[in-house]
Amino acid sequence: MKPDDCFTLFRLFSFSALFTAAALISSPALANPHEYLLDNGLRLIVKQDHRSPVVVTQIWYKAGSIDEVNGVTGVAHVLEHMMFKGTEKVPGGEFSKRIAAAGGRENAFTSYDYTAYYQQLHKDHLPMAMELEADRMRNLILTEEEFAKEIKVVMEERRLRTEDQARSLLYEKMMAVAYQSHPYKNPIIGWMNDLENMTVEDARAWYDRWYAPNNAILVIVGDVDSNEVFRLAQKNYGTIPKHSLLPIGARKPQTEPPQTGAKRIIVKAPAELPYLMMGYHTPTIKSVMEDWEPYALEILEGVLDGHASARLNKNLVRESQVANSANAGYSAIARGPSMFFLSAVPRAGKTVAELEQALRKEIEKIVKEGVTEEELVRVKAQVVAGHVYQRDSIFSQAMQLGRLESTGLSYRDIDVILEKLKAVTAAQIRDVAKKYFNDDSLTVAVLDPQPLEQKAPVKAPSGLRH
Repeated sequence: MKPDDCFTLFRLFSFSALFTAAALISSPALANPHEYLLDNGLRLIVKQDHRSPVVVTQIWYKAGSIDEVNGVTGVAHVLEHMMFKGTEKVPGGEFSKRIAAAGGRENAFTSYDYTAYYQQLHKDHLPMAMELEADRMRNLILTEEEFAKEIKVVMEERRLRTEDQARSLLYEKMMAVAYQSHPYKNPIIGWMNDLENMTVEDARAWYDRWYAPNNAILVIVGDVDSNEVFRLAQKNYGTIPKHSLLPIGARKPQTEPPQTGAKRIIVKAPAELPYLMMGYHTPTIKSVMEDWEPYALEILEGVLDGHASARLNKNLVRESQVANSANAGYSAIARGPSMFFLSAVPRAGKTVAELEQALRKEIEKIVKEGVTEEELVRVKAQVVAGHVYQRDSIFSQAMQLGRLESTGLSYRDIDVILEKLKAVTAAQIRDVAKKYFNDDSLTVAVLDPQPLEQKAPVKAPSGLRH
């Protein structure tokens, strides 16, 4: 996953996407998903959408960087790269060539919580795409030679997208400080030292442990018949044995210990402008029905950011002009804990310290005065309206289903989640702001810009897929 913007990683998993999914699945014009379970443990979710002769197929493995151990950080992402190196039946490079020849597109992405592979193409080519994907679930050939080439590609990807990108570097350093023990402290792409010392055996061990039908979810959305898709899944995936040694139900809890005081870091890196990030530890949804704080935090994000009349843009950028830009970011959907981020770039003549005080004042206003009912209604309406139009994308539909299922929630919860968001009150927003926005759970990261070096642009390596 490309971390060009620090908040991209978190906003991708926000409830904004769930508003979209709720609108999709509630729409009378579209059929609800059909779910199947193969004998080997593979779960199949099919969503029929007959508006165009296109299909999206995604296989989600419930294994991401959260499952890595010290010394092999980044191995989930490295294995993602290696999955395109071929099998005995489909040699290296042939997978992508066949999809392209069919007029389709394909790629993959790794996150903290999962790894997924997808193809989008004409519905007539679904059998081919499913055959190709099922083949590499258990028949991948991992060689020392190919690994040696690909690990260099991954290391260069890290240099280009993290080490040479000041804000991405700041985000990485901040996460490493904000989390004391939880695996979210490690970057998805891995630490360079671990990549330098990684072996093909590390990748093979990851593949053997996690890539199995009983640790995967197959999501198909498009102009298909659900029963026919089930038959295709049985034909292609059904013969793959479940992984009897896979500790699916025995993953140990990874609870982040409470923070007991503010943390601060300064990161020096070549950049044009300073940059400020403030992160507060916050919860994620564990019980869709019983939890209420994550929903309130999501609406609070909408109050602060996301539209022209949001408080940060209105108060800090347009009125007081203390910031060139100001943003908020929060994800309530994750296997682990979350953080609520505030970020901003100071306007010329303003300091980072002044900017931090301005952000703090906005939080204090929420705690002391709350939000008005008029503001609350507007924010809810804007969030829903701003995302309902994504229903035209079958890829987005598949993404919603896969994300929910891969992080421990269910697509069946979407309507409930929507209603819970609509039910958030001004008092609840004030309560979560008061509870979670305090210095004991705060990490502050400041980018101290250094002179930019004048050097020729570096060409991305040919194997870089994102």
